[in-house]
Formats: sequence, C-alpha cells, structure tokens
Amino acid sequence: MTDSSIDFRKTHFVISAPDIEHLEQHIPGNEGIEIAFAGRSNAGKSSALNALTEQKNLARTSKTPGRTQLINVFETAPGCRLVDLPGYGFAQVPLAMKQKWQQALGEYLQHRECLQGVVVLMDIRHPLKDLDMQMVQWSVESQLPVLVLLTKSDKLTQSARMKTVNDVRKALADFGDAVRVEGFSSLKGTGKPKVLSMLSEWFTGPAVADETVPAAE
Repeated sequence: MTDSSIDFRKTHFVISAPDIEHLEQHIPGNEGIEIAFAGRSNAGKSSALNALTEQKNLARTSKTPGRTQLINVFETAPGCRLVDLPGYGFAQVPLAMKQKWQQALGEYLQHRECLQGVVVLMDIRHPLKDLDMQMVQWSVESQLPVLVLLTKSDKLTQSARMKTVNDVRKALADFGDAVRVEGFSSLKGTGKPKVLSMLSEWFTGPAVADETVPAAE
C-alpha cells in the first residue's frame, strides 16, 4: 500500500476461531498484517472496535464480562486485519472454559507471525492490573509496539482523566517508545483520531517522502 490512511469504516467480519489451529486453516499466519486487541473481560474491547469503525454491531457487546470466547477477525483493507482476542481476567464461566480461552489467547500471541502490534485496553478507573502488565511486557519483549488504551474515559472528569493518563505513562516509561498511552471513550470519541492514526501507521508504515522527486544536482 502507498496510502498511509485506511478507511476503518469499511471493516467487516471475516471469521471466528476457537484457537490458532482453526484460524491458520482459514488465514495463514504469515499472510497480511494483524493488530490484536487484548484486555480484561470488562475493559470494553467490543465497544472500542465498534467506535473506531463507526459500526454499532461489528463486534458484539455484552453487559456480562467474559462473553468474547473466540478469536474474532475483522478485515479493514485487503491484508489488514483487526483481531478481537478473548478477554482475560474476570469472567463468570467455569474454570475449564476460562483456561481454554487463555490458551487460545496465548497461542495466538506467541505464534501468529503476521502480528504487527497490540492494543491493550484497560478501564481508566482500574488500570495496570497484573495481567495488563504481563500483556504489555510480553508484547515489548516480543518486539511488538503497544498502544495502551485507557477506556471509559468519559467516566472521569477531564482533570482526573489527564492525571490518570500521565500516571500510567510514568508507570510505563521504562518501556520507552515501545509503549504509547492514550485516553479513550467509545461513547464520546475521546482519543479516536490518535488511535486511528497509529493503527494506520502499523498497517502501512510511516509516511515517507515522495521518491519520484529528483535529487538536487
């Protein structure tokens, strides 16, 4: 692709898979580019995906945390995919089912060659839980860029929101440029332009100068 911008409104559902084996049968792991959305079961992943794509029902939302049981794949442009991973942490389901979801999550993150970046979503009122930190650290160690989205930002006042964003940035400062932190609200659209810009860059690469311009003599 030569255009550094992608129309995320064209995103459409492709497939749901219970594990990476089923996913690989339909979409080989070395083809295209994928950006994964990961987070605790109550972090608002589905709402964020719907807001970013301006589609009310692209990703299913539920008032019961932990309902995302599958690896859900959406195509934004040819070869560019957003992947909604099973929520980790709290889920009102049997332990065996929870362990199966976590296995699917781990296998995807460890073995999917086309994975280009990870969006880790955290409720801005309860950020940086142990599993969130593990997800960020694993991604950085795997040389994947991370975007931490502090969701439900509309639940806080502007001053409280800015303070929390800055506190989280300080807490993750040791990771350097590998991790960015932004406040986000699916309801109000807070942070949406910045997120879309970063996702586009992950898909297409940073904008470059026009190579057709002749060099100065």
